[in-house]
Parts: sequence; C-alpha cells; structure tokens
Amino acid sequence: MNRQTKLNSQQQHDEQQLAAARQMQQPAPLEFATPEEMLRHDALHTAVPPTIAFRLQESIGKTPARPLSWWRRLLGGSGR
Repeated sequence: MNRQTKLNSQQQHDEQQLAAARQMQQPAPLEFATPEEMLRHDALHTAVPPTIAFRLQESIGKTPARPLSWWRRLLGGSGR
C-alpha cells in the first residue's frame, strides 16, 4: 500500500506540473469594448477558405457597377 500511495502522490505532482505548464502557455484573454471591435479582430485573424474567397469575388463581379435610380427603373429608361 505504501508503494501505491507513493505512485499516486507522484502522479498528482506530475499532473499539477502539467496543469501549471498549460496555464503558462495560454495567452491572456482579450477584452473588447464593442461587438464590432471583436468582429474586426476576428476578421483580421481568420483566414478565408480559398473556395469561399473565389465565390465571393465571383459574386462581386456579377453586381452592376451602379444600379439605376428608382425613378429610372420606374420609367424603364437608362436616362442617357
């Protein structure tokens, strides 16, 4: 029984050392003043997957440069 107690105390000591090492490796938590600030930080530090970036660029390319005003759409003309 003495040997088992010695092993348990050694294991407990090792676990405590591992826990302390993990705490030292973790960065300090960040605090943000506003949700927008948090989203900006996240956007800067998150890589966009290439397939999503490609689809986004493709979608942006399909939008008209300048949409017609409501009255030009109503009258059906380009106004030129």
